[in-house]
Amino acid sequence: MPPTINAQTIDLRYLIDNFGLQRIREPQFFSEWQESLPELTLMEKELLDRIQASYFNLIEYPPVLENAINLTIISPILFTAGFYLPPFHVQTEKSIEIQVDHEGQIITGRIDILILKNNIWITIIESKRPTLAIDDRLSQLLTYMLAIPNPEQPMFGLITNGLNFRFLKLVRDGSPRYATSDEFILDNQGNELYDVLKILKKLGAMA
Repeated sequence: MPPTINAQTIDLRYLIDNFGLQRIREPQFFSEWQESLPELTLMEKELLDRIQASYFNLIEYPPVLENAINLTIISPILFTAGFYLPPFHVQTEKSIEIQVDHEGQIITGRIDILILKNNIWITIIESKRPTLAIDDRLSQLLTYMLAIPNPEQPMFGLITNGLNFRFLKLVRDGSPRYATSDEFILDNQGNELYDVLKILKKLGAMA
């Protein structure tokens, strides 16, 4: 039986060495998070303000666990983005398996939240406790994204700890290449969830 590796233990060096993963820094490679973003309605902004207020209330009663982040922050944002309605559907705790051919190894793991539309994987959301830096889970999310069954389609992901949000784009035609967006932080001045929702709506409309 081939040896298995948990996706949580994978680091970027492993993905570079075994999959040829490359990071692209040219802005045009991942322009989707910046250009032609939709406007938000007054109601959407009011909902996002309530989500932000819910976060500040949540962290005043530690410890803050991942399930609480999903319930208080992630789920309401996905609802507001329309991802619980057709033509989308949601899967949680989805198992993935990737064969590393030349090593004879299999990478396994579970995706927190997966949004699907017409069998295209729109976004994977990997959420963690606020005390965990999101960059610590970047390689885990990229590992999940490498399991896309349709390599000709660009893949978009979101990683968040409930406080920080960062989008990713992965392209797999040839050697896999990825780029990241700026980081949006919930307790900055104003409400950067406005940007998060705009990007989610843009990505959802593209598929």
